[in-house]
Amino acid sequence: MLTTVDADARPETWPEVDAFQDLLATLARGLDVREFFQRLAGIAKRIVPHDEAHFAVLSEDGGGVCLHAAVPDDAVEALPVERTSTLLDADDQSRLLDVVPGPDRGLQSGIRVPVKIDGRVVGVFALFTRQPDVFSVADLHHAEHLAGYLAVAVAHRRLAKHARDAVERDRAASMATAMELLHAIADALDIRTIFARVSEIANQMLRHDALTLCFVHEDGHVVRQVTSADDLSDLPEEPGWVKLTTERRDELFIHDLTTEPFPLTAAEDRRNRLVRAGYRSVLAVFARARDQMMIVSFCAKRPHAFDERDVPAARRIVDYIALAVSHEQLAEAAQQIAEARAHANQLEARVHVLTRELESKSHLRVVGVSREWRDVLKKATQVAGTDTTVLLMGESGTGKEVVARFIHRASPRSAGPFVALNCAALPEQLLESELFGYERGAFTGAHQAKPGQIELASGGVLLLDEVSEMSLSAQAKFLRVLQEHEFQRLGGTRTLKANIRVVAATNRDLRAAVERGTFREDLFYRLQVFDIQIAPLRERRADILPLSEAFLRDIGKSFGRPPGGLTADAREALLRYGWPGNVRELHNALERAAILCEGGLIDAEQLALHGGSRSPQQSISDLSTIEREAIVKVLRETRWHKAESARRLGLTRTQLYHRIRKYGLS
Repeated sequence: MLTTVDADARPETWPEVDAFQDLLATLARGLDVREFFQRLAGIAKRIVPHDEAHFAVLSEDGGGVCLHAAVPDDAVEALPVERTSTLLDADDQSRLLDVVPGPDRGLQSGIRVPVKIDGRVVGVFALFTRQPDVFSVADLHHAEHLAGYLAVAVAHRRLAKHARDAVERDRAASMATAMELLHAIADALDIRTIFARVSEIANQMLRHDALTLCFVHEDGHVVRQVTSADDLSDLPEEPGWVKLTTERRDELFIHDLTTEPFPLTAAEDRRNRLVRAGYRSVLAVFARARDQMMIVSFCAKRPHAFDERDVPAARRIVDYIALAVSHEQLAEAAQQIAEARAHANQLEARVHVLTRELESKSHLRVVGVSREWRDVLKKATQVAGTDTTVLLMGESGTGKEVVARFIHRASPRSAGPFVALNCAALPEQLLESELFGYERGAFTGAHQAKPGQIELASGGVLLLDEVSEMSLSAQAKFLRVLQEHEFQRLGGTRTLKANIRVVAATNRDLRAAVERGTFREDLFYRLQVFDIQIAPLRERRADILPLSEAFLRDIGKSFGRPPGGLTADAREALLRYGWPGNVRELHNALERAAILCEGGLIDAEQLALHGGSRSPQQSISDLSTIEREAIVKVLRETRWHKAESARRLGLTRTQLYHRIRKYGLS
């Protein structure tokens, strides 16, 4: 549906709107076809960049052809007849050309659009470039719009000729009236604001008592209606549905509304209103304005007011109205795009602020420059302001908890707690007691009541990590939490309110789990209200080096001798590796290498990234083994002098003693 667009709100950065605005003003100056085409070719470069623009126009009797061509210096020149014939001999459909016919002028791709008046091809408008495969479907649509202006220019010339020849002296439109009508619509961004004036001017071309305009979808739904007459002001703006009961034509006549059948079904109320207001005749003209069909009706209070001789003038008027509506639609689309860009910029700024806040108030890093990672954060920001349940999906180690904390930080619940529960880390019986809590005596060993994670997360966010590992019994009980926002402790009878927002995370395919019967379908749909897929690190390699630098800064804070950085070979190794353990494995590999480099630069060998199929568990195991061996080596070299060994390893004495106990080296 078209909406009113404030002229002051028109985005200055949308070139198409201004370009088409200039074309309307140029058309209103009444230039001949050659001059208008030269101006159009210059303006068209701002809309569809090209190397040459051609316009082949047939004479009115079809016996001759005139070809205009605008070359790089915008001069208009004549081209050989061969080029003219190849343009006109093709069908009457708009086309993208990947091969340019005719003499070789170095042109490799193009657009060909027929120029039509009253549905009849009167010429061909074409744009060419010296590069292959340049033009898009959007460019084709713009070219069709430009061809509409050329059709009006040709119609101007023919109307002027008719006027000079005194053909249809009483009915043919004068050029002066056409210019006045174009001036009236040139600056309009809402046809409703000038419709009465359009009717007043059009009366000089075709006598009528009222002018109406309605926009119709292909299914027959009338989405908007406008009228110029006060006595028809009670016509509803959205009157419902219309459907032609006769074979579709570009125009239809009703010579007497009181006696003839109305050809538009489901519009009987419209006919009755016209009759009550004294109208007897209607000439309706069908047209298109970009993507919408219009019906413009000329209404008169005398019967048999219109006949076939009125159609040319009626169609000229409708062409002008269609130009105004197309301009309105273009401005509306530009405004919507500008608003979408502004919203995207605001969202990006919000993501940046939240990232900095989360990093400054926790040990978590929200680092990443890839498009995939930025999209994840944008989605998280969009959903954060609601209380909607979120499902985070991605491989282990991709950063699901980071995203969950990001959502918590950006939400109205940010002042409340963030509680994370790993469903895979607890056996079935313990999971339910940990989640829901229990009353004293609920089971052996329950000597006193204990609140569960749901209660501890009250007012905040509960993260259920690895939710696919939750037992079916726990799933049934947790479904009630999501549906009714209430629960009971194990062994209790008192119903408690669940004031939480749930973020669930999984590295499994929950749909497959539903099909296997290991996960409840109703719970799946409750969790999947808003899902966010987090890509693995191997699919967002642009994040590897920024993450590495951030991790090394964090690792260095706990070392007496922080690593000096990464060698070029180490960077290449990081980018080449497959990272089956994702971000978690990257952190572990860097921490291991930081121990080995003893304050120097980390090289590829110290990263020990051999192949790309190691699991995160293997990586952690390797880290422990290498760290133990490094500590043993330094202790032996210093003859177990703890202070000297700690200094060499870049550890405090307390940290060294902790590792000696951890690895059983005492």
